[in-house]
Amino acid sequence: MNLGYIPAAPTRAALAFDAVVSSYNIFAGTWESGAGAIFAENQALAWLVELLGWPKTAGGCFVSGGTVGNLSALVAARQFARNQLGRHPVGQWRLASTAQAHSSVQAAAAVLDAEVVIVPENDQGQLTGEALRSALINSHDVFAVVASAGTTNAGIIDDLAGIANVCQQFGVWLHVDGAYGGAALAASSARHLFNGIERADSFIVDPHKWLFATYDCCALLYRQPELARAAHSQHAGYLDTIDREVWNPWDYGVHLTRRARGLPFWFSLATHGTKRYAAAIEQTLATARAVAGGIRGIPQLRLLLEPTLSVVLFERPGWDDAAYLRWSRRLALDGRILCIPTQWKGRTVLRLAFVNPATEADHVLEVLAESDHGRWLALGPGPDQLTSHPSRTHPPVGIVGDHDFIAGHRTAEAQGRCGAGHPARCHGSVMCRVDVHSDRDSFRLRVHERAQ
Repeated sequence: MNLGYIPAAPTRAALAFDAVVSSYNIFAGTWESGAGAIFAENQALAWLVELLGWPKTAGGCFVSGGTVGNLSALVAARQFARNQLGRHPVGQWRLASTAQAHSSVQAAAAVLDAEVVIVPENDQGQLTGEALRSALINSHDVFAVVASAGTTNAGIIDDLAGIANVCQQFGVWLHVDGAYGGAALAASSARHLFNGIERADSFIVDPHKWLFATYDCCALLYRQPELARAAHSQHAGYLDTIDREVWNPWDYGVHLTRRARGLPFWFSLATHGTKRYAAAIEQTLATARAVAGGIRGIPQLRLLLEPTLSVVLFERPGWDDAAYLRWSRRLALDGRILCIPTQWKGRTVLRLAFVNPATEADHVLEVLAESDHGRWLALGPGPDQLTSHPSRTHPPVGIVGDHDFIAGHRTAEAQGRCGAGHPARCHGSVMCRVDVHSDRDSFRLRVHERAQ
């Protein structure tokens, strides 16, 4: 089970139509060259506009991912601020966000040569209107505020209504990053958490995350698309014959060349319908809640906070960073679960992200309970302990109690040896049987203790 990072769960319809789109090689930068594809993409975007509660005149385009989406929206925001001010500020432009904002916000600021004003979060990890107001009073030349509609790390939704009030008061562009969490706008049980998003100026969501589309696909939307055109339209002798009165997606992002990457998402929506999409998202929300509840019942684990969306954070008290990493690697190598450690409030914890409605809570909890009760105790050595075969790099292999199993040693003391001749060596007072599996890219041991 891949529950690390933000995995993808594309429908078969999306996968099939992605192959169709690739085979047709459509240029979808201008209406002139890709009108049919762009029309279909705009239908999918219109559904998202409806979820946001924006006017029907809103629109945008599909870009490769959240990084380009955030950058494109902030380019439009800066141009709008420059037009309002009538000049460049004396110092740097600034944008405001919390430390929990996606890493691409910092990357976009670096590209734009803008300073990031970090606004303190509340105890729940949210950006609030009150904290933002204090920051804007003390910071000049802030051209945009980036709010999160479901942080990647913890699924937290900022105080969008309060933030929108402050942005309106100060005349600052509000961009909402919903790359992961924005999909939950389709779930009636979660829609109230996004109140205030209808007043945002721009928004992104990645259908390749929680809207069951293929890579790469980010929906970038503007409440007033003409402001984006003012920032992004490119002009040259060979471009100026293009009809600018029709919908040209290259006018809405940092790009000219683009494929019709929104079509697999559109086809999946057309195949399954929006009601089935909503039901699938509701199912993943329910799965996250069920896993969170099950973690409470495992004595050695501690749930850190109730999931807002479909990310679950928990910890194993007493473990250090190395123990978390070894546990994560061991279960990944065994093919049981991909659960990657993360940082939360200054300490290392474990994180699960659910986007696939077919994931079963009982299955996840079974793995967590097994590892907790010692049936999967083989925790791989850290990177500094790993000895590699000269011709390849092996993943960590394992420790059981005081027994160290090291990949890559050429020794006759090996208790197990794979067909390629890569041995394992056992140190300790207990006889062990070692099952060794090796293929081109991996080297894995399953350890069975046996009393003498």
